[in-house]
Amino acid sequence: MSLFFPVKAGNWAEKNVVPASQVIPFSNLLTGSLSREQQATFFVNPVTAFVMCREVLRVPKGEWLLQTAAGSVLGHMIIRLGKRFGFKTLCVVRREEQITELRAAGADAVIWFDPQKHSLNQFQAAVATATGATVNDSVIHFAIDCVGGETGSAVVSALGKNSRMLVFGILSGEPLQIPSRALMTPGASITGFWLGNYMETLKLPAKLKLVRTVSGLIRAGVLASEIGASFSLEEITTAVQTAEMPGRGGKVLLNIATD
Repeated sequence: MSLFFPVKAGNWAEKNVVPASQVIPFSNLLTGSLSREQQATFFVNPVTAFVMCREVLRVPKGEWLLQTAAGSVLGHMIIRLGKRFGFKTLCVVRREEQITELRAAGADAVIWFDPQKHSLNQFQAAVATATGATVNDSVIHFAIDCVGGETGSAVVSALGKNSRMLVFGILSGEPLQIPSRALMTPGASITGFWLGNYMETLKLPAKLKLVRTVSGLIRAGVLASEIGASFSLEEITTAVQTAEMPGRGGKVLLNIATD
């Protein structure tokens, strides 16, 4: 089995020809006997979570990292990374029932924000209360957003001085709408993140080091993917329907192994 890290989207195909530089063979020496399920989910979530937190943002110990869609598999990984490396996680969720779940998972603070029910001022106040700061003097210097729309825009409004925010998804299907002053006054910056682009910047030794590091964190449970249902290729319709269910719990896998 080999590890393929895509540079561009559109990998659903019967056959795909890719450069050798985008493929790393899995071996016990490299990954330490990961299960087939963890190998299958190695990209994108575990590597994305690690790279954003530890390689791009490099969130220091004791600092807050705000993340949206925190109830996702990747969101849980971010929480565990925070516990492992000493930074605090402020988790924003779309459903109120996720608050208890994420607190039990180790989140330092959880905010329920539904743009249809809560105002921007309420969100800013909730962030200030959760972090022990004030609305006008935010301590949020690091944030990651995969929702966009009103939720992502609300996060921008709560950023502190000289803060950095990574945008790596658009679950809402809506663009960010940001007043210029929301960036100018605190000196905040927003950067798009795409794992394929990041991987292209690495030389082979750095890629191998990254794979070993992430593999170790998977074995330690920090970056392990929660596995939900598994389906055969003939059950693809049911698999897709299950994957689209909200709050399903765990990754949905297609078992197309021939051995």
